[in-house]
Amino acid sequence: MADVQPIRDVKPKYTQLFINNEWVDSQSGKTFATLNPSTGEEICQVQEADKEDVELAVAAARTAFRRGSAWRRMDASKRGVLMHRLADLVQRDRVYIASLETLDNGKPFMAALHQDLGMGLNIIRYYAGWADKYVGQTIPVDGNYFCYTRHEPVGVCAAIVPWNFPVMLFLNKLAPALATGNTIIVKPAEQTPLTALYIAQLIKEAGFPPGVVNVLPGYGPTAGASLSSHMDVNKVTFTGSTEVGKLIQQAAGASNLKRVTLELGGKSPLIVLKDMDIDEAVDWGHMALFSNMGQVCTAGSRTFVQEDIYDEFVKKAVAKAKERKIGNPFDADTASGPQIDDTQMEKILELIESGKKEGAKMECGGVRRGEKGYFLESTVFTGATDDMRIVKEEIFGPVQTIIKFKDVSEVIDRANNTTFGLAASVLTKDIDKAITISNNLEAGTVFVNCYHAVSGAAPFGGFKMSGIGREWGSYGLQHFTEVKTVVVKISEKNS
Repeated sequence: MADVQPIRDVKPKYTQLFINNEWVDSQSGKTFATLNPSTGEEICQVQEADKEDVELAVAAARTAFRRGSAWRRMDASKRGVLMHRLADLVQRDRVYIASLETLDNGKPFMAALHQDLGMGLNIIRYYAGWADKYVGQTIPVDGNYFCYTRHEPVGVCAAIVPWNFPVMLFLNKLAPALATGNTIIVKPAEQTPLTALYIAQLIKEAGFPPGVVNVLPGYGPTAGASLSSHMDVNKVTFTGSTEVGKLIQQAAGASNLKRVTLELGGKSPLIVLKDMDIDEAVDWGHMALFSNMGQVCTAGSRTFVQEDIYDEFVKKAVAKAKERKIGNPFDADTASGPQIDDTQMEKILELIESGKKEGAKMECGGVRRGEKGYFLESTVFTGATDDMRIVKEEIFGPVQTIIKFKDVSEVIDRANNTTFGLAASVLTKDIDKAITISNNLEAGTVFVNCYHAVSGAAPFGGFKMSGIGREWGSYGLQHFTEVKTVVVKISEKNS
């Protein structure tokens, strides 16, 4: 796979709305531009979904979900077959899809190919295997009754996908919904709609009935808000900022109390104890923060280092940050491409300025690279305190903040001193300390002597304001089903 070459002149093939297995223009006729973040230039115009288009997509999804429809009558095992067929088609076209992702998102091609698509394919195949295995229970209740439970699909689901992992999270939202027999409407981020639209065509090619999957590129305040408040949408699943997550939950509550799964922001601590091999710790800390240009909800953005090794860690971490190759994401040796857009870049630069003004020391980076595209230098801060904005707020960019601590009890309290709770990490050779710290960290996932070691088989989600519910693994199926209890009276004649 190392010799796979990207399609550098890749062109988008689909730019319309995908409703009921057909490509259609928006009802308003409006379009919007999707940009190449490496250049800031327009790639193409995409049809813009609004409330009227949401109505059409919801009607299509509702029809596909109706009692007696082809989708509802389909054997659970056949749903799994269709999902495997979709995975085969994505695998077939993986180079084109990864190239399109690199064009539209700016992430390095090799990361798009191996990490994002690799994870997305694993999730589709994992949940395809669950399609005919998510079973209910028989319950020995008192009396002459036969009691059992059924896991039934919620109904019409809406998925709102962010721009940082467009193709992986698109497949991630689809997989459990389809495995459990729901229909779904996906709104990809307006910054990165192209790969979702291409995979929509593969969904049709795979043989999914019309209306089962619909894809509506558009904006959050219009298309996203319409989905969140729609009375015929039974569930919404969202990955993105905590601020938008609050709006979605409010809309869900004000409409039909639709079920909500939210995977939101983070300010994750990475704790390095003095007994850890320092070079290994520096490598993990670097990867935890700078992967995907820092645009990762689980990024280890608060690097706590024990005071005994702090100075040496800082020296090596700064050197590693300076060495990180930033450039054309189509080049095989590029480690970091551009930030997603100028809005995100300016937000990051503003937070960097706040760090300097509040007294942290900027060891390297902190500036834009070049005049074309949205490239930022890898940035490292030291001397930060817990009350600084760069320590409290999610930066979502290539800014590593290295913080000194003295003892284990202190660092646990400081690590938990945040409104977020998505992920955390402990780097130590002492298994007792590793377990003690892990058990006391308020986070949905704790990595020990590693980072970003995620799997579609392991549940993922956050504590506190980092979200509601869990994705992935068997836990991820629970949020796409209703549990129905059936109690049958048994004749006493033969009992």
